[in-house]
Amino acid sequence: MFVVYGGLFFLLFGRLLFIQITGQAEGRVMATLAEAKYARESILKADRGTIVDRNGELIASDTLSYKLIAVLNEKASKDSKKLRHVVDYEKTAEVLAEHIPLEKEKILSIMTDAKAANADVYQVEFGKAGRDVSHETVMAIREQELPGILFIEDKKRFYPNGVFASYLVGFATREEDKDKNVMTVGKMGLEKTYNDELNGTDGKVNFESDRWGFILPNSKKMITPAQHGHQIELTLDKTIQNFVEDALNRVEKEYSPKKMMVIVANPKTGEILAMSQRPSFHPGTREGLTENWLNEAIEQTIEPGSTTKMFTLAAAIEEKKWDPGAYYKSGQYTVYDRTIRDVVRQGWGTITFLEGFQRSSNVAMAYLLERLGDKKFIEYMHSFGFGKKVGIDLPNEASGIILDRYPSERLTTAYGQGSTVTPIQMIQAATAIANDGVMMKPYVIRSITDPNTGKIVQSRKPEKSGTPISAETAKQVREILASTVTSDIGTGRPFALQEYSVGGKTGTAEISSGGRYLSGNGNYLYSFLGMAPIEDPQLLTYVYVQQPRLGDGEYGSKPVSEVFNSVMESSLKYLNIVPEGETTVEPTALPSFIGKESASAVATLQEEGFVPVVIGEGGIVKGQYPEGSSGLGKGSLVLLKTDGSTTLPDFTGWSKKMVFSFTLLSGLDIRMNGDGYVIEQSLSQGTVVGPEDPLVIHLQPPSEQYKPKEEQAEEETIIGG
Repeated sequence: MFVVYGGLFFLLFGRLLFIQITGQAEGRVMATLAEAKYARESILKADRGTIVDRNGELIASDTLSYKLIAVLNEKASKDSKKLRHVVDYEKTAEVLAEHIPLEKEKILSIMTDAKAANADVYQVEFGKAGRDVSHETVMAIREQELPGILFIEDKKRFYPNGVFASYLVGFATREEDKDKNVMTVGKMGLEKTYNDELNGTDGKVNFESDRWGFILPNSKKMITPAQHGHQIELTLDKTIQNFVEDALNRVEKEYSPKKMMVIVANPKTGEILAMSQRPSFHPGTREGLTENWLNEAIEQTIEPGSTTKMFTLAAAIEEKKWDPGAYYKSGQYTVYDRTIRDVVRQGWGTITFLEGFQRSSNVAMAYLLERLGDKKFIEYMHSFGFGKKVGIDLPNEASGIILDRYPSERLTTAYGQGSTVTPIQMIQAATAIANDGVMMKPYVIRSITDPNTGKIVQSRKPEKSGTPISAETAKQVREILASTVTSDIGTGRPFALQEYSVGGKTGTAEISSGGRYLSGNGNYLYSFLGMAPIEDPQLLTYVYVQQPRLGDGEYGSKPVSEVFNSVMESSLKYLNIVPEGETTVEPTALPSFIGKESASAVATLQEEGFVPVVIGEGGIVKGQYPEGSSGLGKGSLVLLKTDGSTTLPDFTGWSKKMVFSFTLLSGLDIRMNGDGYVIEQSLSQGTVVGPEDPLVIHLQPPSEQYKPKEEQAEEETIIGG
């Protein structure tokens, strides 16, 4: 026995000594085995980049969601007083079916089939139906206290504005690759085009743990930070975009057109401030998405109709072939075997070229083309950017075709038929008229920023795309475009605004279908390309409405004007463009009241014509908005922060930014719904509140007639400047 046990002892001792010296067992390094056994890795999920408007307002971002899991293995409940695995498959499936988009039978089969295939299976998931579960749904399921049902925090793409530039922004969804890894993938629009920039790179934490997963004492953690996706800032203005969406919704409901499209641009810079179309969809739910995935403003071509006549006119003026007082015989015009006619087939008799343009006479364009020369006219069409891509920072841009084979094609192009263009080309060409001959290249992305470093990795500045006409020609064209709106015989009369001068050109284009043009009431593409204020245009808007259902006696310009007028009037007011006939008011310098008594500050502000609002109970002023030295117009709000409880003012008519400033100064729990200006508050004026009292503020964009009683400080500075 001594020999046997002694031998075993020396054998074991020798083995331990060998392992101690060499660090190996059975040819494998023991340190590596230990590291493999106890090493753990935790994933740090990267956020997909946000998309924001020009003012930093959110358009798309990642938000918290949940993934639903059912634990099936009985071992999960071992040594636990509470059941932690699914016990009643039937009841579980019945409850889950009420809350996720999956039938009870399918849920039941997922669990039972998994258990039948592998008795030791630990858990199952429910595919797409079990992902992107909302917080409300999670709370509702948890109330049922189903054993074995777990929720893991996840992320999903969030579009807070609903139907909002949907074909421009696009959408992204969570998809599973062949290795069962789930990631967000852009499927349309900017989300798809800039998918690589928006997608971040997950980080990780490496650490050592015990057999139960707890971090071992003194273990070193190696962290590779997550690299979040880039932020894309657009040229869009959320408020103007909302004006567009609201107007399209109203007209869609009233006229049920086949299609609609709107672009609003700054003609001085080429920045696109709004872009939308109908039909449209909610990017979060894809509700309303049809088989058409094209951004109509960029990817679709149209025959524009009479809106093209402004460019024919511009070419004639530039070549000194325009004589507004010369006469011609309206009605019809024949070139070789082709006869064209005015919308009034018998014409208006012998009229001047100016009257012909105001009446949108096709025959006037034909005679003007004779003077100009049809080949020279085509040169101008190309110099205005037609027939080629504008180079906007969006995918799949179409180029259109300018027909130039026969004289009849050049003739029909002069009044907008036959040749095709894209709406974005119309916007670019019109910037030359609005911007004193300088044509600006349209763009929608202002900058792309790396949030991990704060570095701007890409930015866009206004870029000229040509000077097809002189400043003097542009001014003359604007004056004539204004006359189509102001003249008693002008086709643009429905587009006159109450407070601003407008110039533009209407269009009624035939629609090609199956090798022929449609006919009949409403079977046209009605449009208007307009700018305001006409003396120095700040906004350029193109609207078309295709095949609306018109009532008896209604013209196609009616639905177009309802969109254009609403968007243009509201946007100009929002931008604080001074209405026609009003004088510019010089801003008054605002002193700093910090450290002074609020009573004297209030008296001084009232004397200067401002509207002071005291936050707190009065006393020494601790904070102020706007800050001292700001230039403000009379009647502007000034917030003064003091100590003590806050008595709520009447927020009606306040801008969103002013409410936000009030929130920062007061420290109150103020929750804002909507955009624009305040129309309602949950707690009435005069209520004394503290930080624990939530206040809900409802805002909405101004209507055509609405003019807010207070303006944002920065906007008032613009008025004065």
